[in-house]
Amino acid sequence: MRKLIAGNWKMNGVSASLVEAERLMALFEFAGPEIVICPPATLVAAMAARFRGSPLLVGGQDCHAQPSGAHTGDISAEMLKDAGASYVIVGHSERRQDHGESDAAVRAKAEAGRRAGLAPIVCVGETESERRAGRETEVVGRQLEGSLPRGPGPIVIAYEPVWAIGTGLTPTPEDIAAMHAFIRGRAGGGVRLLYGGSVKPTNARDILHLPEVNGALVGGASLKAEEFHAIVRAAM
Repeated sequence: MRKLIAGNWKMNGVSASLVEAERLMALFEFAGPEIVICPPATLVAAMAARFRGSPLLVGGQDCHAQPSGAHTGDISAEMLKDAGASYVIVGHSERRQDHGESDAAVRAKAEAGRRAGLAPIVCVGETESERRAGRETEVVGRQLEGSLPRGPGPIVIAYEPVWAIGTGLTPTPEDIAAMHAFIRGRAGGGVRLLYGGSVKPTNARDILHLPEVNGALVGGASLKAEEFHAIVRAAM
């Protein structure tokens, strides 16, 4: 299964930041993993236009469940597709926490992504207190049950332990492998499983070569071409 390395720029980046993506392009032969960058919505069209015809793909960070309507400030999956996106992240822990998104809302967004022709990257993961209580598989299992879209279609699952995002902390390799094996048992074969949560050049190789880890969802390190390049090369 070809690995996928997705960079989530989160709420970072203005037009001048496209230079980092250009630097990334200059570093790659693109003979290895599939590479996706998910910039802020304001940059999706510009990034997609700049790299149209190249191996670098563009994704959105979120979408609304409806194709259009009176939803001020929201962006539909159809709008992302029209702007040139190929993927869309849904259910990121920051959306679940900051905006109170339920599993049902995440599923609706994932199904909207499929409807528009995007591949949804569905995020799941437990908090530190849930991990300490030994409830990580219970929590992730419930999220998978409630968040994954129904029926056939493209899907990527990203396991992001909430307590590891932006903290510099990562689970042990054994913990990552165990959770990915658990998710594989629920999701079945043919679904790419990504790990996210403080993925860095220094730990990427160990993580990306664990069983059932088919790539990474990278946060802060994706904002710097050299660091993101090092993570992609670690997957090869």
